Amino acid sequence: MKHFISHTIRPFCRNILLRKRTWVFLLFFLASYAAGTGIGFLEEQIHAYANSGPVAASAEGNWGLSFQEDGQPPVANATFEDLAQYDAFYAQDTDEKIMYLTFDCGYENGNTGIILDSLKKHGVSATFFVVGTYIESEPELIKRMTEEGHTVGNHTWHHPDMSQIASMDSFQKELKDVEDAYKEVTGKEMTKYYRPPQGKFSETNLQMAKELGYKTFFWSLAYVDWYDDDQPTKEEAFNKLLGRIHPGAVVLLHSTSDTNAAILDELLGKWEEMGYQIRPLEELAE
Repeated sequence: MKHFISHTIRPFCRNILLRKRTWVFLLFFLASYAAGTGIGFLEEQIHAYANSGPVAASAEGNWGLSFQEDGQPPVANATFEDLAQYDAFYAQDTDEKIMYLTFDCGYENGNTGIILDSLKKHGVSATFFVVGTYIESEPELIKRMTEEGHTVGNHTWHHPDMSQIASMDSFQKELKDVEDAYKEVTGKEMTKYYRPPQGKFSETNLQMAKELGYKTFFWSLAYVDWYDDDQPTKEEAFNKLLGRIHPGAVVLLHSTSDTNAAILDELLGKWEEMGYQIRPLEELAE
């Protein structure tokens, strides 16, 4: 599957936002690896559609998580407070068993309808971050998402590394073209929720998104579910998605995943049995 900071600014992770955490985060990683969880940590650094190998959380412009204990929030390479100044989020700071479910949609392979059926059965409102070409090719699914009470968010038109874009005009066009396509299909204004492709970000990007009225959403739980020819087993999926669920989680799944489509009904039931309430992302953004 083929996929779609600036030289004048310092990378986000070298900025004040992350600089103070680099050594602490490295120690967390080494401790995790020594405990036998290093591979799981590395897996979480890879975002959907990324073709490169695992990256350390301290690498430039990459969203990173380190899971220290099952059932507890991971350590991220930016804090709630760091991100809040840019209207950005990755989870909710809470002890309540609440969570938020999001999907990234790059293309359609027959699974989204099944996913929507499961969400409807459980009365769950999710957020679907879509690229522009998805709206063009799947207008009926976009309409269904909207009509069934889900939020359609912006994942850019071309799915580029947005941290490489220094121009506000270019940055805005990647988002505006998706907004326009969504309005043409639904007749509605798009909710200004943005997820950076591949989890690539910079301080400048986050500020640009904020100036355009967007709230930016990363995630606190994901797993390797995007390789069409190497899908995780049901057991592997449940091990990650049940073991690592935590209060305030923002879960990222991919609508292309055969495994996700097959297990979602049961997965939602298991999260409910664990006492979790799945809430609309707008409650986190309030």
